[in-house]
Amino acid sequence: MEDSESAGAAPPPGLSSLLPPREFLRSRKGQLLLAESVLSFIIFVCYIASLAASFMMAPLLEFLLALFLFFAYASKLNEKFKGVHWPLADFLRCVTAAIIYFAISIAAVSKYSDGASKAAGVFGFAATIVFAIDFYITFNDLVAFLKQGSSDSPEGHKTE
Repeated sequence: MEDSESAGAAPPPGLSSLLPPREFLRSRKGQLLLAESVLSFIIFVCYIASLAASFMMAPLLEFLLALFLFFAYASKLNEKFKGVHWPLADFLRCVTAAIIYFAISIAAVSKYSDGASKAAGVFGFAATIVFAIDFYITFNDLVAFLKQGSSDSPEGHKTE
């Protein structure tokens, strides 16, 4: 009788409860946020090991922000906290990250000659592309949302 009860029961929560669900990891947003987090961490480590250590703060902040948003979306905090306009915050984060990564990558590649700075610059250009893809997708979602909201408003005013 214990075997039939334990077969239907869920496994006890452990370390696996901290991992995001597979559906989110397979989604486009989950993969982009994971790529942004990994690239930002690699760039951070490269800048620590390089002569361009003054640039290490931007990748650290972007890593922490991407990691926060990754777990916020994975645990569906965006559905629980409606006061924050999540797509707009994500769009602004991606735009600023793409611009900052592009600028510091150019500076790291052109100004410093050590290998770690060059690697950080190359990974920075890759991160610029990933963040640009993310803000393009987020921008399209934002525009569709705003068009949907604006098309509802004038029709409501015309009938009244």
